[in-house]
Amino acid sequence: MLGPVVAGTEPARAVDHGQMGQTWPIIEPDLMSVIKAKLDEAQRTGKIDDLNREFARKAEQRVMRPVPVAGIRAAEQDRSWEYDPAIVVENDIRDHKGNLIAAAGQRVNPFDTVRLTKKLIFINGDSQAELDWAMARGTERDAKIIMVNGSPFEQMKAHKRRFYFDQSGVLTQRFGIRHTPALVEQEGQILLVSEKAIPRGKSS
Repeated sequence: MLGPVVAGTEPARAVDHGQMGQTWPIIEPDLMSVIKAKLDEAQRTGKIDDLNREFARKAEQRVMRPVPVAGIRAAEQDRSWEYDPAIVVENDIRDHKGNLIAAAGQRVNPFDTVRLTKKLIFINGDSQAELDWAMARGTERDAKIIMVNGSPFEQMKAHKRRFYFDQSGVLTQRFGIRHTPALVEQEGQILLVSEKAIPRGKSS
């Protein structure tokens, strides 16, 4: 049964308005094929070998001379403070047999069981004054010299002892060090952190 016809309405119909603008076919090239073609071309021209050599050169430079720690300047005045290494345990810590080592909420200080056997000395390795100051603080058995700038490898070769680098400023940030040279040493259950203003030559 047909419904009522409403006056003034017409049935819907499709209308061809023609082509409104220029169209192009959709083409999606195989991305891996494009990459392979570029690599083949780079290999053919020798460019890929040049890129590999440049990459190796920059990688070696970063190893020999790491990125300097940002925000560290030469100390112009002495400054010292205490650093407490103790932490508060958030959850129970148990050994592999289930025995309780530390309970949640317990304050744990690593110096209850271990000691900092060597002083930590932070320097700008490009400053001869800071390097001389650090070397005078003791032998490799007494101190670890940690650079925030410079090349540990160059100094290892020159002084026949290990030098370290504070990669990404992890240690200086932890201890709050902003100037060099700086010294970290244990005093009882805490660490004493000191920044030292030292005499400097024109180039240091």
